[in-house]
Amino acid sequence: MNSPPAPAPRTPAPAPSRPGVPTPGDLVLIDGRASVQFNGDRALWLRVTSVDERPTYHGWVWLTGYVIDPATRNALAKREVYAQIAGLHIQRRKPDSTPPRTNAGPAVRRRGV
Repeated sequence: MNSPPAPAPRTPAPAPSRPGVPTPGDLVLIDGRASVQFNGDRALWLRVTSVDERPTYHGWVWLTGYVIDPATRNALAKREVYAQIAGLHIQRRKPDSTPPRTNAGPAVRRRGV
């Protein structure tokens, strides 16, 4: 007797993009409009590394990323923040306009190095 065919392996569905939610690589200003804990001089710029997909209160999101010094553009510390999506100021990551560099020819091996 023939056995039934094995079920196809499940692949996770891609996460749906939520409007107004930053994506990894975006630079986000988080201030008092996003959460009262970032009001006034506690505002920060965050380079997003990940967005938590777990459900939260409607209109809120957990972001993980690096706090950026606006003067030097250097990362200062890694943070995880909880903020209102409507209060985020997002600077989307710009796609590279220049193609990646490729070697002009094959690598040449030399002796005696």
